[in-house]
Amino acid sequence: MNLDNLNNLIELFVYQADRQNKKNIFLEWLNPNNKKTYTWEETQNNILRLSKTIKENIIEGDRCLLVSENRPEWLISDMAIMLSGGITVPAYTTYTEEDYKYLIEDCEPSLVIVSNNEMLKKLKNIINKKDFIKKVITLDDVNKVTNNLNLISKEKYLDFSKILKEELLIKYKIQNNNLKRSSPACIIYTSGTGGNPKGVILSHGGILNNLVGACEIMKPLFSSRPIFLTWLPLSHSYEHCVQFAQIAVGAKVFYAEKIEKLLENISESKPTIMTAVPRFYQNLYNKININLKKQKGFKAKLIETTLRLGKKKLLNQKMSFSEKLINLMVDMLVRKKIKKQFGGNLKAFVSGGGALDKEIGEFLNSVGLPTLQGYGLTETSPVVSCNPIHKIKVETVGPPFKGNQVKIADDGEILVKGENVMLGYWNKKEETDKVIIDGWLHTGDIGEIDPLDGYLKITDRKKDIIVSAGGDNISPAKIENMIINEPEIDQCMVYGDKKNYLVALIVPSKDYLKEKEKIDNVIKKINEKLTLLEKIKKIQLIDENFSIENGLMTPTMKVKRKKVTEKYKNQLEKLY
Repeated sequence: MNLDNLNNLIELFVYQADRQNKKNIFLEWLNPNNKKTYTWEETQNNILRLSKTIKENIIEGDRCLLVSENRPEWLISDMAIMLSGGITVPAYTTYTEEDYKYLIEDCEPSLVIVSNNEMLKKLKNIINKKDFIKKVITLDDVNKVTNNLNLISKEKYLDFSKILKEELLIKYKIQNNNLKRSSPACIIYTSGTGGNPKGVILSHGGILNNLVGACEIMKPLFSSRPIFLTWLPLSHSYEHCVQFAQIAVGAKVFYAEKIEKLLENISESKPTIMTAVPRFYQNLYNKININLKKQKGFKAKLIETTLRLGKKKLLNQKMSFSEKLINLMVDMLVRKKIKKQFGGNLKAFVSGGGALDKEIGEFLNSVGLPTLQGYGLTETSPVVSCNPIHKIKVETVGPPFKGNQVKIADDGEILVKGENVMLGYWNKKEETDKVIIDGWLHTGDIGEIDPLDGYLKITDRKKDIIVSAGGDNISPAKIENMIINEPEIDQCMVYGDKKNYLVALIVPSKDYLKEKEKIDNVIKKINEKLTLLEKIKKIQLIDENFSIENGLMTPTMKVKRKKVTEKYKNQLEKLY
């Protein structure tokens, strides 16, 4: 299959579906309360059925909001929207009602696909007030949903399961000849420094272009049909792209029940490859390390040898004949046992959505869990580069994917050019023009390229977005503005890059300098308006204002985050 010859993502699905055994299970949800499986044939027919209903209610180019947890119907809905000529707008299930309101008012969807009662509770008031929303499709039983929520205009609501029971009177091929590589496929919202998220418009060609590099990374990993376990939110650009990589390689896809059941789901699905964010690998590192440190005597010596020789092999350092033999032995005695905990078939982890700690990367690779770190942005569909399995350099994010050019600007900023670069920000031409100059996307990240092998290394962040350990983009400006709007607080800076939660430095107003309890109450009140990821878990009060005079503020009255972080590093780190 030549991905460069395809016009759109529908053609990608058709190509693969035609080559698969139609009765083979393609999608499976590991949810005991709602266990579902779809064969390739069922998936194709359900895309057709849903697309017919969607097409009756939208015109080409209309936005369609998709709010659902990960489940097989997510992929079916996404493909059906595209087939209908619509543009998918995925949204996180963890958004607040205010977040949904902003997003809906910004992209004005004609249609909303929502999974269940819980999600609809947050959306119903907005849906009832917006005339541009013509229909709402619920993935769960519509009668249960509407009866419990006292919805206005019940005729707006359609039942997904009833749509899927409709007969396909005419068997027609899945195709949409109007979709070109330059046509918008989706709008994925990402946090902006100004607070409100921006809608990143990604094209069919941009995602297909990204898949060329993704398939190249995956090719050496598979000798038979690959198995994926999807657990990162599909509304995240990283996992959204992985969805099409799964189609491209003809994989079997399992959807995890929930994060708390992840290890059980891994044992059940036995994945060949897993994509995850740094927080997952941090937790994994800590769990394995705790178990390894409990070992005594010969076992402890065996583990120490495994790590030492694994690191040597990873760094391509010369090993003696006896070391090679011992390394083969610990492969069987240690690494095989660790792999078995992940189903036994795992060929590689792929890390993205944030920087992976070098020590963690070296550790996981040394204990027999190959971990390939990559780099990307929502704006690049999303991957820019990734380490290949045959040459892992954990301190880098690997060489750039084919199809995109990468260069370093004079100030060290990483610039990217290619079909994978977004079409622009939805309704934000001025902001688009600021980041795409002469076709080059200014990433906001600082880096360097190794002149010997072309591997890219990220050295700093130019932009103020916080990337949590879970790979989520969080706008500190939005939270800070809410905090400093309170009379008790003069200034603040939110902190939490690569961390599991956010903390804040607070400069109280003069009257509240010693009023810790009152400041705590203010933060509690603000937290109620924030999503789980945005909540401030701990605070540190300081009595010195950020100012131009002490070097903590620019002449345009912006806080110098780097300087403030350096000055209060000890206090901030004590909050973790």
